[in-house]
Amino acid sequence: MSQLFHIHPDNPQPRLISQAVDYLNKGSVIVYPTDSGYALGCRLEEKGAMERICRIRQLDGHHNFTLMCRDLSELSVYSQVGNSAFRLLKNNTPGNYTFILKATKEVPRRLMNEKRKTIGLRVPSNPVALALLEALNQPMMSTSLILPGNDFTESDPEEIQQTIGKLVDLIIDGGTLGQQPTTVVDLTTDSPEIVREGVGDTRPFL
Repeated sequence: MSQLFHIHPDNPQPRLISQAVDYLNKGSVIVYPTDSGYALGCRLEEKGAMERICRIRQLDGHHNFTLMCRDLSELSVYSQVGNSAFRLLKNNTPGNYTFILKATKEVPRRLMNEKRKTIGLRVPSNPVALALLEALNQPMMSTSLILPGNDFTESDPEEIQQTIGKLVDLIIDGGTLGQQPTTVVDLTTDSPEIVREGVGDTRPFL
């Protein structure tokens, strides 16, 4: 059974955050809280951990993974961002958005959209997720924890432990969360395109 950390949703304990990063650095798969429910995460370099995540969610090779970034400086390393897109990003991060951008060569090929060479990027506003990314000191590969047959992201850490506790290494309990998805915005062209309307306000991109 996986380890379970109870981390305060507003004031994450540094000691537990540090221990969670130790799990990630060992190649572990973790469950952690985000702005839009719980997510599965691992380090970018960990191909084996990514394959485990694909098995848990029963994903095929065409799934678009997301890079969770702590700030815009990381976004610019992994994506090609023009001036107008950068202004939109600066004004709307951290927040409840996933941005689709052209990937740079820093992004492992297995993580980007094969045809379009794009990547989904997020700067979350959840305090636990941000503390984790700050301590990890690099982006985390992530995907929403939507179990096979379900339409919504898992929101209850106790239920998560009961269903997939044997399949992951660590579950971070940051409280029960909402299930609304992020708003997905495609910034690969001059005109932003709303791909999915979620909890993030779409007005800045219209």
